[in-house]
Amino acid sequence: MNWIRRLQLPPERPVSLKSLDPDDDLGFKDRTEAESLLQTNLGRLEELQYRLFAEGRRSLLVILQAMDAAGKDGAIRKVFSAFNPQGCRVTPFKAPTAEELAHDFLWRIHRAAPAQGEVAVFNRSHYEDVLAVRVLGLAPKAVWSRRYEQINRFESLLMENGTTVVKLFLHISKDEQRQRLEARLEDPARRWKFSRADLEARRYWKNYQTAYEEVFRRCGPSAAPWYVIPANRKWVRNVAISSLLVQVLEELKIRMPEPRENLMGITRVE
Repeated sequence: MNWIRRLQLPPERPVSLKSLDPDDDLGFKDRTEAESLLQTNLGRLEELQYRLFAEGRRSLLVILQAMDAAGKDGAIRKVFSAFNPQGCRVTPFKAPTAEELAHDFLWRIHRAAPAQGEVAVFNRSHYEDVLAVRVLGLAPKAVWSRRYEQINRFESLLMENGTTVVKLFLHISKDEQRQRLEARLEDPARRWKFSRADLEARRYWKNYQTAYEEVFRRCGPSAAPWYVIPANRKWVRNVAISSLLVQVLEELKIRMPEPRENLMGITRVE
């Protein structure tokens, strides 16, 4: 699919989020067409994850970053439900605990990295340490400015040891975020997800956009590029993520392993 390549940001080049359309429909005629492909993708992802788990030599790390209400939780429910929970772990990274703060900022991240044969999904990630930390002034520039290269070295370490790293930014507009936050307030079943901190973060919208653009430029090498997923339409978000993951896993050319012992002569089980 040509549009998958279009979602990939060029390595180490300036990026303007204003130039990328969060309403992009990726050329689908309608929602029905996209959801039909989504179902096909989910079946294929189930098969590919089984192969990855059986092979037991490589792993997949999917990083989800976004502004509040962009749909990270929704994407996890709709797309990653295709994976067997025995081989897929989702880790949400919230404000660090006292124990985590007593270590370097990557300590808690590395602990959640996928083992061989596993898929790991990060709901937020180590990038918060050059996003929220930067925007909210939680650490001086002398500290967070060093972290871009530390992140690059960390991701290189993972990749050199068999982990494929896929980095996704779910791109929504400020107006769409407002509508989704208001919908949370109005829905008793979702009101628990609303926080005054969401309103506070909206005040820093431009600052976050600038911080993300810096991340894309400084932490988007060709070996682990960023993909910007248009997320104003949830069905576009889901089909885009699922199609990308199918492509990534298929490119690994995973083969089913041979039996662990010689089974010659065994033709039946009594």
